[in-house]
Amino acid sequence: MMLLSGDPPRSRVLTIVLLVIILALAATPFIFPGAKAMNVAAKICIFAALVASYDLLLGYTGTVSFAHTMFYGIGSYAIAIALYAMGPNWGAVATGIVIGLPLAALLALAIGLFSLRVAAIFFAMITLAVASAFQVLASQMSWLTGGEDGRSFQLPDLLRPGTVLIPKSLMGFEFNGRTLTFYLVFVASSLMILGLLRVVNSPFGRVLQAIRENRFRAEALGFRTVFHLTYANCLAALVAASAGILNALWLRYAGPDTSLSFSIMLDILLMVVIGGMGTIYGAIIGAAIFILAQNYLQSLMGVASKAATEAGLPLLPGLLHPDRWLLWLGLLFIASVYFFPTGVVGRLRNVGAGKPSGSAH
Repeated sequence: MMLLSGDPPRSRVLTIVLLVIILALAATPFIFPGAKAMNVAAKICIFAALVASYDLLLGYTGTVSFAHTMFYGIGSYAIAIALYAMGPNWGAVATGIVIGLPLAALLALAIGLFSLRVAAIFFAMITLAVASAFQVLASQMSWLTGGEDGRSFQLPDLLRPGTVLIPKSLMGFEFNGRTLTFYLVFVASSLMILGLLRVVNSPFGRVLQAIRENRFRAEALGFRTVFHLTYANCLAALVAASAGILNALWLRYAGPDTSLSFSIMLDILLMVVIGGMGTIYGAIIGAAIFILAQNYLQSLMGVASKAATEAGLPLLPGLLHPDRWLLWLGLLFIASVYFFPTGVVGRLRNVGAGKPSGSAH
C-alpha cells in the first residue's frame, strides 16, 4: 500500500490486468525470445512513464501541452550528444543527465511562468509553437545534433550486447549487457511511475485536481494556481526528459523521427485516452495496448487475411489486408472511446466494483 501511495487499483480485474502486464514485461527477456519482443517491451516501459507524465498535465490539471515531445527530445539528444562527443563512458552518461534534466526543467519553468497565466487554449498554442521551433532548430544544428540523420553512439562496455554477465551454460540463459540495459529501462520507468503516483496522491496532487475542476474557486481558497501548474509542468518535463534518456540508451540513437516527431505527441494523446485520463495506471494499460497493436496488429491481420482467402470468404481478405492495419488501429481507438468513455482503467474499475459501464470512477 505504501509503495502505491495509498492508491491501489481498487478493482480485482484491474489489479490482475496490471500484474499480467508488469510480470510479462519483467520476464520478457526469458519467455519471449528475439530482439523484437525486447524492443516492444522496452518501448512499452518508456512510453508508460512518458504517458504518465503527460497525464499529470492533461488528466490532473486539465492543461493541454504540445511541448511534451520537446522535453522527451531534450533528454534523448542530451545523452546522445554527450556519449558521441565524450565517448562510451559513464562520465558521458552522467554529463548527459546533468545537462538534459535541468535544461528541460528550465524550459518548462520559462514556458509555465510566461503562458500559464493566460487561458488554456493560449498555453496549448504557445507550447505548439515552441515545440515546432525546437524541432526545426534541432534539424538545422547539424554540427551538434547530426541534423536529419541524428546521432548514433556507443554505450559503456557494461551495457553492450557483447558483454556477457551470466553465461548460458550457468543458468540456461545468457544475461548480457543488452539484457541489463532492458532492466535499467524497466526499473527506471517503474520508479518514475511510482513517483508520479506519489505526486498525484499528495496534497499537491489534490490541489492540481481542484484547479482542474474549478481554477477560480481554487484561487479563491488561497491556492497559488500559477505556481502549482508551473511546478506540475516542470515535474512532467523532468519525467519526459528522463524517458527520452532511456529511449536513447535503448536505441543507441537520437534523431528527429525517434525523439521530436509530432507523431509521437499524437501517440501519447491516443495512449492517454485509451488508458483513461486522470489515472496513472491508465498510462501502463494504454501504452501496452497501443504499442502491442502498433507492432503486432499488421502481422495478425496478415494471418487472418490468408485464412479468409483459403476459406473462400468474400471481401474479408481485402478488409483484413496487412496494408490496412492503420485503418483498423483507428477503428480500435474509436471503439475504445465509444465503449470506454472513462478509458480502459475506468471500465475495469467499474467491472471490479460491479457498477454500470457509464458510471464515474
